[in-house]
Amino acid sequence: MQSPNDPMLDLRRVRQFVTLAETLNFRRAAERLNMAQPPLSVSIQKLEADIGLRLFERGGAGGVSLTASGKAALADARKLLFHNSQMLIAARAAKEGTGGALVIGFVGSTMQGLLQKSLRIFRAEYPNVELVLKESISTRIVENVESGEFDIGLIRTPLLISTQLRVVPLITEPFMAALPAGNSLSQKAELLMSDLASEPFVFYSREQAAGLQAMAMLACHRAGFSPKINQEATQIQTVLSLVESGLGVALVPSTMRNYIIDRVVYRAIADISDAAEIGLSLALPEMANPVAQKFCEVARSVFL
Repeated sequence: MQSPNDPMLDLRRVRQFVTLAETLNFRRAAERLNMAQPPLSVSIQKLEADIGLRLFERGGAGGVSLTASGKAALADARKLLFHNSQMLIAARAAKEGTGGALVIGFVGSTMQGLLQKSLRIFRAEYPNVELVLKESISTRIVENVESGEFDIGLIRTPLLISTQLRVVPLITEPFMAALPAGNSLSQKAELLMSDLASEPFVFYSREQAAGLQAMAMLACHRAGFSPKINQEATQIQTVLSLVESGLGVALVPSTMRNYIIDRVVYRAIADISDAAEIGLSLALPEMANPVAQKFCEVARSVFL
């Protein structure tokens, strides 16, 4: 552990020490460092004075040899220079958006090939960025991006809450019907919304999935009926598990047809209202860090 009284090392002098230790000659070391020999000699003397140890034994014609202390210090001096260099590289990479860490909040329904494709391309283009993925619901993702806990969020829209974040639309999609296998409606290749009017529904929680709940309710109302809600859930995957259990039908984003689950049948709805469209968007600060901006560019290239 470093004592408060330990000297603060000048990295310039540490670099000069390493160069002299490698050449064991003041003239050659000065040439490699692109400086005059006398200032190098003074600098080494100051380094030795700072640490209170002799690092070199002086010989003739500018030659030197390492003392026991100098030999012991050399390996760590090289490490110090290396880690200093790595720190600068990491800092520059983060500034340029090519390094550092990126914390991404995402809703589970984006895992149906959408998030994976963006991540695959992003990792190929920016291999030095450390990705940290956090699954949550849209409203909580927005809160975490606003607080700085997440750098960027992949959320379901409409959001139905106010935010100062920049919301970048990626895709819009209609609802489709998810039916328990064996439901008589599964015999049809395509449905009308009115076909669902008498069915029990697995619906979205108003508190935890307000956007999906509002759009699904709007789709039903536009078709002239209020849904008979049998069960509620927050995550789309949970909704589908309840449909699989035979507790009702559900309206789910059309991308969920890629989510293969036993005893669930997906059917398109011919007359689904355009007003009830839902989507996926990115949420990020107006002054997002460069890494988040790079991910936004990649995601837009994938979806748009």
